[in-house]
Amino acid sequence: MAPPQGQMRPGRQLAVLGFIFVVLYLLVFFAGANGSLKDRLEPKLGLDLIGGTRVTLEATNSVDGKPPTAENLEEARQIIESRVNGLGVAEAEVVTEGNRNIVISLPGENRNLDEVGSAAELRFRKVLKAADGSGTIAAPPAATPTPSGSAVPTPSGGATPTPSGSGAPKATSSPSGGQGGMAPASPSATPTPSASASAATPTPSASAEPVPASIEQQRKAVEQKVGAAAWQAANGLQAPADLTADPSLADKLKPFGTLSPQEVAVLPAQMQFNVPTIGCPTQLDKRPPASISDPKQQVVACEGGASKYLLDQAKVLGTDVDDADAVLDQTNAWVVSLDFTGNGQSKWTALTRESFNNEGQACDATALGQDGKCRVAVVLDNEIVSSPEIQGVLTGNSQITGNFNQKDASALAGQLRYGALPVTFEQQEAQNVTATLGASHLRAGLLAAGIGMLLVIIYSFFYYRLLGSVIFLSLILSALLVFGALVVLGRQIGFTLTLAGIAGMIVSLGVAADSFVIYFERLKDEIREGRSPRSAVPRAWIRARRTIISANAITLLSAVVLYVVSVGTVKGFAFALGLATVLDLVVVFLFRHPIMTMFARTRAFLSPRVSGLGRALPARNQPTQQPRNPRAKEA
Repeated sequence: MAPPQGQMRPGRQLAVLGFIFVVLYLLVFFAGANGSLKDRLEPKLGLDLIGGTRVTLEATNSVDGKPPTAENLEEARQIIESRVNGLGVAEAEVVTEGNRNIVISLPGENRNLDEVGSAAELRFRKVLKAADGSGTIAAPPAATPTPSGSAVPTPSGGATPTPSGSGAPKATSSPSGGQGGMAPASPSATPTPSASASAATPTPSASAEPVPASIEQQRKAVEQKVGAAAWQAANGLQAPADLTADPSLADKLKPFGTLSPQEVAVLPAQMQFNVPTIGCPTQLDKRPPASISDPKQQVVACEGGASKYLLDQAKVLGTDVDDADAVLDQTNAWVVSLDFTGNGQSKWTALTRESFNNEGQACDATALGQDGKCRVAVVLDNEIVSSPEIQGVLTGNSQITGNFNQKDASALAGQLRYGALPVTFEQQEAQNVTATLGASHLRAGLLAAGIGMLLVIIYSFFYYRLLGSVIFLSLILSALLVFGALVVLGRQIGFTLTLAGIAGMIVSLGVAADSFVIYFERLKDEIREGRSPRSAVPRAWIRARRTIISANAITLLSAVVLYVVSVGTVKGFAFALGLATVLDLVVVFLFRHPIMTMFARTRAFLSPRVSGLGRALPARNQPTQQPRNPRAKEA
């Protein structure tokens, strides 16, 4: 009897499987592989197997010190997890601990996680004034002041810390479309006493600025700490170097230099800017980001740790940026390309028009660029990433350019892309986890996997005899496919194998065993019904194939759902289970069925004792058909 489908050619399926193996292991040995043979054959291992970095971030909701809400803490956890995954690592475990802390665990050693917990609140603010931010103060000069035209330049070039203070190169901004342009900021100038005093606008008193009661109480505490004389002197300042009116003013302002960053954060922006003893390296750069996050207030921010700027209200926010990507420009330099939303593009155009024409809140002479135009500061948290001069009205998208390498540009783009955190964080603990216990876990996991595979093979040889060799070869091929896939995926997408992932692969052994049982038991049924092995194999495959696909599909669907809804190492379990299930289907279709077709044509396979398929049932006794004889019926 002919099989239900056309005569198959098992050599073709086996050739396809061989091609897959060749391509996979070419990738293993040559695609992104460096080092010795051992290094090329080593998959990435997770934190619980080789150790890694664990960082604890404590949330500080604002200057009032209250804990964040559970909703804000969870939103922050999701954003931080997205940022960590954006670094190219997998199996990251980002969990909340208590009502303030977020714990980040990453495999590998010496991971730099300083930037993933930064608030990344992007603001575009016009520069109103510029001053020296060294935090030092000198007595008024006895000689005649230097003429106003001989300002001492303070360079703004050179190395400028990244938003997290990691010391990346200084960035400037340039347009990628539209009219006009943005030039790098010119060196800012520290004005002489007379020049600064004439150019400054009156400073509003602290009581005139509406603030929350809690912050007002903290201001009163600061006023009590520095003394009434120092507070009144600071309120009377017209510019940072306005020391000529009172010879004792320098001594009166010195108590402000002892304030902590948290105490400086509650001072009015004009006071932070005008008091010379409040400097960037010691106080302003270390303020909580929440202290300058209000877009409706003027703020003081630093650039390069050497210059402090009084900035206008934020006319363009980070939410107005639709996307940010690290790309190569026409000169093959890494830049961060900013794409604005529709409403954000209108705001950006209005801000560049205001800055170009010096409209609205006018910028001081100290804030002008080298071409005499106002500058716009790109502020990320407490620091100015760039303060380019606006050379025209921009109607298109822009770029943040500078001496970026790919890592710095990608890190900045990731912060801008994933948005601002709803709460601010301070790093409380950072430690490297030892791999000693992880190595013990790895040995235990591999031992458990080996024992599980050995038990399956022993049972298969005992119950299925010759068919046990098919099971043995199938498991070996599946293991080789899984191993090669782990190595390649570890290099390409950063997938790391954890103890949970090993558990997922052990569970997949049961899934593979189920497919064997379904196929072989169906084959035995066909043999018992009296069919020859050659005809029974394709019939059994047709009937078992749907069941095998359904069972594996259910397992794969469960793995996908678990991967989507879970976090951390549970994702590793789901990914490993799904990967092993898919590769098991590959082995089923490209090896198990073709090899069974080949075995069905051998003499050993025809022996029930050797094959383990059992004997065919004897033919049923059929009644002998006799010619119809009415007389015999009557007799």
